[in-house]
Amino acid sequence: MDRFYITGGHPLRGTVPISGAKNATLPLMAAALLCDGPSVLTNAPDLRDVDTMAQVLAAVGASVTVDQGQVIVDPAGFDHPEAPYDMVRKMRASIYVLGPMLARLGCAKVSMPGGCAIGARPIDLHLRGFEALGAEIAIEHGDILAKVPRLRGSDFSLSGPSGSSIGATANVLMAAVLAEGQTIIRGAALEPEIVDLIDFLTQAGAQIEGAGTSTLTIEGVDSLSGHEHRVIPDRIEAGTFLAAGALTKGDVTLEGVEPDHMGRTIELLEEVGADIEQGEGTLRVTRDGPLQPVAVRTLPYPGFPTDMQAQLMVLCSLAEGDSTLTETIYPERFIHVSELNRMGADIHVFSATATVRGVERLSGAPVMASDLRASAALVLAGLIAEGVTEILRVYHIDRGYERIEEKMASLGAHIRRAGPGEVEVDW
Repeated sequence: MDRFYITGGHPLRGTVPISGAKNATLPLMAAALLCDGPSVLTNAPDLRDVDTMAQVLAAVGASVTVDQGQVIVDPAGFDHPEAPYDMVRKMRASIYVLGPMLARLGCAKVSMPGGCAIGARPIDLHLRGFEALGAEIAIEHGDILAKVPRLRGSDFSLSGPSGSSIGATANVLMAAVLAEGQTIIRGAALEPEIVDLIDFLTQAGAQIEGAGTSTLTIEGVDSLSGHEHRVIPDRIEAGTFLAAGALTKGDVTLEGVEPDHMGRTIELLEEVGADIEQGEGTLRVTRDGPLQPVAVRTLPYPGFPTDMQAQLMVLCSLAEGDSTLTETIYPERFIHVSELNRMGADIHVFSATATVRGVERLSGAPVMASDLRASAALVLAGLIAEGVTEILRVYHIDRGYERIEEKMASLGAHIRRAGPGEVEVDW
């Protein structure tokens, strides 16, 4: 199993390109199943999750090619309404095939999804939406069984206890575009990844109004056409590199970003002490002063994203004072806390809130990555820690960051990937 060795204390300097968004690419790949011909996704990231989704699409009969930032999905053979557990267990986003299956095939058998170990993430909102469109849903032996003679438009809400759901919005939207009549989705997610999906579907021939709002109105159409689409930049990868630049008191410029997608992330990083300059498709981060404590709650877009909570926590761990981070999306998403405390952080969790008391320094230590964003947080901690940090199970980070060690090294980080049997690098 691969691992990272990081020697801390080296400010990051230079320019780094930001990849296409993982959380946009995966639903876009599934949406290509709705089209009558091939679709081409450009600016697609080279990630483990993209490869896994390609395997899922192949299992249902589609032909998928992934090569150098481009994903081609040909749905000509899409005729198999089953996504098996052996594939779906690897990635929660595999559930995105359920909507296209119901829309094109009228039936589906999809294993309950797996993914990161960050607490319960129910799919009841997905199923509620499909039932509103007329589907009969049952769960047997760990599988979701769904069938419908023809999806029919309806008026319903997808708002849940934690607000809107990006996954449910994307999945039900994909089903609704081929449903008969008009569908109104209330409580829809506002995330840029949803807007990107709507752009793709609209270019394919779907009739959707309300992109970027909480109410989507869809007039069902009979068919969609394949086409070429450029994936939006990854705002979470961008936020992670902004945090890295600020943490190390570096001078890092991000290229190929969309600053308008990152409002609250930029605001919070500035509150904690970063200086961020916005340009046309660029962001530059520096820091001169000390890190400052903050109080923040994760919220659906345009609030502060849960996917940046762990990275912000690393900055707070070295701030001059006490910070509080309240997790409203996934209340159990604090597995990284124990690993950061191993490195000398002073963090205590009660219920859904972490209290972070700033310390003078972190120390390198062997730590274990538990999920995608926790992995990124441990990389950030390693960049600033005294000595060497060894991060195990870095396959988690490969799910959502494209060659993060190469990008960090290009900025001056002392980071090395080691495979099984390899030993620590001697800097």
